[in-house]
Amino acid sequence: MYSHMMVGSNDIDRSKKFYDSLFGSIGGKPGITDPKGRLIYMHNGSMFLVTPPIDGEDATPGNGMTIGFAVDGPEQANAWHEAGVAHGGTAIEDPPGVRSGNGMNLYLAYLRDPDGNKLCALHRVSA
Repeated sequence: MYSHMMVGSNDIDRSKKFYDSLFGSIGGKPGITDPKGRLIYMHNGSMFLVTPPIDGEDATPGNGMTIGFAVDGPEQANAWHEAGVAHGGTAIEDPPGVRSGNGMNLYLAYLRDPDGNKLCALHRVSA
């Protein structure tokens, strides 16, 4: 697994409002801004960063990439999804719910952040 994941944003202030709300909905703390202007969020022992583009070009979302965030249950996934939509994200794919595959059941909630990055709150449920 990854120790950290970083995405680009064309508007760090907008991203801070979005991600502060998203992580706040599941008990997380607001992002910390480092000296390079990156936002840093800690969640379940991992680090998630949002950065202005480092090459001077516009930030673009990962093509086909989904960033998954483990949550503690369907209630947290729903709160995460609702907070994301309320603060500039876009609900995508199916409504939040249980999906089966690969020998397991997962409760999933999908969003795109304001910069187009695909995000997923997920919780493994009993069979």
